[in-house]
Amino acid sequence: MKQGWQKKKIGDVCRLMTGGTPSKANPEYFGGEIRWLVSGDIHQGQIFECEGRITEAGMKNSNAKLLPINSVMIALNGQGKTRGTVALLRTRATCNQSLVCMYPKEPEKLLPEFIYANLHGRYKEIRQMTGDSGNDRRGLNMGLISNIEIPIAPLPEQQRIVRILNEAFDGIATTTANAEKNLQNARALLNSAFRFVTSESEQTRWLKSTVAAVAASRKGSIRTGPFGSQLLHSEFVEEGIFVLGIDNAVANEFRWGKNRFISPEKYRQLERYRVHPGDVLITIMGTCGRCAIVPNDIPTAINTKHLCCITLDRSKCIPGYLHAYFLYHPVARAFLSERAKGAIMTGLNMAIIEELPLLLPPLERQMEIVASVNSLRQETLRLESVYERKLIALETLRRSLLHHAFTGQL
Repeated sequence: MKQGWQKKKIGDVCRLMTGGTPSKANPEYFGGEIRWLVSGDIHQGQIFECEGRITEAGMKNSNAKLLPINSVMIALNGQGKTRGTVALLRTRATCNQSLVCMYPKEPEKLLPEFIYANLHGRYKEIRQMTGDSGNDRRGLNMGLISNIEIPIAPLPEQQRIVRILNEAFDGIATTTANAEKNLQNARALLNSAFRFVTSESEQTRWLKSTVAAVAASRKGSIRTGPFGSQLLHSEFVEEGIFVLGIDNAVANEFRWGKNRFISPEKYRQLERYRVHPGDVLITIMGTCGRCAIVPNDIPTAINTKHLCCITLDRSKCIPGYLHAYFLYHPVARAFLSERAKGAIMTGLNMAIIEELPLLLPPLERQMEIVASVNSLRQETLRLESVYERKLIALETLRRSLLHHAFTGQL
């Protein structure tokens, strides 16, 4: 440790507080002027504001207390990656029991911003204090937080480090925001694919059809997989005939996922659910509305009830065109949004897909459009990769700065 620095436990140098929850039976306790924070209001690396409000009466009828401005807040528990996240309080607020607030006992000797920066850079270490392995739901507690040791520099050094970090992080935040915006723009480019590769005037000349009308003229050309007792989980075997599910289409391109097989004997009972090269798969359960094309080298396979499988009449519509249309055409997206029930398309089903309005250009034009959309998709993936690498590099730089700051190397 750098000369003149000391290592202290948080409980020795800070006052720690947590809060409480007013009775939800009394609506008069909520909607006041005091922000009421919960663990979900904390976002790693951000100084938060929040929308929750309680009244003075709500404060009095709970264990909630007004927290000192510039307190360092840490989430004791919460879903996902919330536990262990840190933020600086910059507003008048209280909190519930899912947060702990810490404030220096001697603010003239220890800056809250210095504590915040140190704990913010130790997110993974703090999570692991509860034995976190990625799915461990045990929370932190006041005792664990109190015993965290932090390096403390002399006040002028704290001020210098905080100033340098603030300037550096402001620049990183601006660059990160620009990279994230560029990443969003790259994805928006693909979502507007039809607008870029065709014109509205051209589309007015296309045939108005439906998915049902371009399916092959045979029974079961649009189908879902076996339901209920037709295929039990206990009937899956170690090897045999492939069974395709959501994981094979969820990336909007065909990918091999979990290996699921049925025996040849079971396949003979379910052969009507076979998928064929060039069939279009659409997810209709779980993560709904994803789409993929079955590859030409597909081995013998069937699909589950989680997928709608479409065999097309290729004299009317080629698979690549339906795939691109389903994912990117505004008519298709608007129709699915209106017809599907619930925010995550829980009501998507075979009938909705059959009725999907389809603007159909001539086959030659379909092939041109597919080539243009595929080219656009490759460029979008390239841009996404560039911006994602940039975001990783910025995060690495941020971590490096924090490491240097608290090892006396900044």
